[in-house]
Amino acid sequence: MANRRRGEVPLVIADTRYTLCLTLGALADLEDALQAGDLAGLADRFAGGRLASRDLIALLGAALRGGGHPLDDAAVAALPLAGGLEPIVTALGDVLAAAFGAEPPDPP
Repeated sequence: MANRRRGEVPLVIADTRYTLCLTLGALADLEDALQAGDLAGLADRFAGGRLASRDLIALLGAALRGGGHPLDDAAVAALPLAGGLEPIVTALGDVLAAAFGAEPPDPP
């Protein structure tokens, strides 16, 4: 079960429950994957509201690994989207808000 006080966000994909969390290590991995340079670069990139699919894969992968799920980006990319992107984008907005201490953004 996700603990919101620790910045954990629940997500269900294809009847499998996951916990998303952006730990310091997950954020460092994300900086590398997206070549953001630093935390301010990550925040700027996500604040724009325009994300590529590869950004979503990198962010979801980092959040899943931070939540204790050992999935590489190839496994994340292969996850089914039977419920559409909305629940994933909403959960990612919540986990970003938790990590950066902000209100969750409006879904795109």
